[in-house]
Amino acid sequence: MEKKEFNIIKSTGERTRFSVEKLRNSLKSSGATHNLVNQIVDQVMDELYPEITTREIYNRAYALLKKAKSVYASKYKLKKAIYELGPTGFPFERFIAGVLHYSGYETKVSEAVQGECVSHEIDVLAMKNGTLNIIECKFHSEDGLNCNIKVPLYIHSRYNDVKGPLQSQKNKDFEDTLGWVVTNTRFTGDALQYGKCVGLYLLSWDYPTGDGLKDRIDRLGLYPITVSTLLTNREKQFLLDRDVVLCRQLRQDLFYLDHLGISNGRKENIIKEMKSLCIS
Repeated sequence: MEKKEFNIIKSTGERTRFSVEKLRNSLKSSGATHNLVNQIVDQVMDELYPEITTREIYNRAYALLKKAKSVYASKYKLKKAIYELGPTGFPFERFIAGVLHYSGYETKVSEAVQGECVSHEIDVLAMKNGTLNIIECKFHSEDGLNCNIKVPLYIHSRYNDVKGPLQSQKNKDFEDTLGWVVTNTRFTGDALQYGKCVGLYLLSWDYPTGDGLKDRIDRLGLYPITVSTLLTNREKQFLLDRDVVLCRQLRQDLFYLDHLGISNGRKENIIKEMKSLCIS
């Protein structure tokens, strides 16, 4: 294969050098076989041209994966599917709580906590191993927007306000507290530096390395309902409105498919898709 040397346009509008390895790795993360990855890389490479957008490359690769096997396409569209949880951040908070729940945490969503100065509504409270994790989520509904230093600055001040009253509670069932910042995009360098300096736990799409949000979802098979290639947008919204944010939840509560009036044949295919996505 002839190596192509040219710039492509990222979602931020920046130009960057095209990397066939990045394309190959993104396809591998879908679970596609080695041969299928090579076939798709060859087809996509044949259609590339200078100044093509990353969105166009993604759309072509996604279509080829979907044609080969829908579960590969579902996993490939994970990042886009998380954006589709929006436009508000509430389903994302539910999603993070779900990921943590299936990781062994006891979780609560949108809890009012009294601080030293004012009351705060905390996105997610998660308990595990004697630590109460106080989690704030920063959701972006479109690509290209990163989490800058203002976010951990603001969240750290909120955490400082509530941690004293929480730790001074009588009969509390935790020994320590920890503040978290979770985003579905990425942290800027300053945001990472500040967050680590003040002791916040930072979780983004690809941070910590090897244990970022994408890694956890893939490892545990905890995909959002929006990755489905078989459910319509209306059906996905119906489920989100009822706090069904994970494919695993739908697999456990299949009666929602009956409420949607889905035919038996289509229902069987959706159930197969859910089972495939829940395998970790």
